[in-house]
Amino acid sequence: MFSRNEFRISDHALVEMERRGLEVTAVEQVVIDPEQVVAVRSGRIVCQSRVESGSRLLRAIVDIDRHPAVVVTAYKTSNLRKYWQQS
Repeated sequence: MFSRNEFRISDHALVEMERRGLEVTAVEQVVIDPEQVVAVRSGRIVCQSRVESGSRLLRAIVDIDRHPAVVVTAYKTSNLRKYWQQS
């Protein structure tokens, strides 16, 4: 999706990632090479990939209406049914 120099991770996202036990490299990887990209609203997307043998999603919320794009938060969820887009 993005190369490393096309996005940054906000201070808020870094705090939340640390609180949630997420590695920066894992979040960067999902933004660079997501399994899915879901439009949330104008200017915002979610980059997401299945992790932990497919039992959870790692989701990065990205504001794309600026340059560089900004990861505003990231989290893992086990609620794949809610968030995974079937093709």
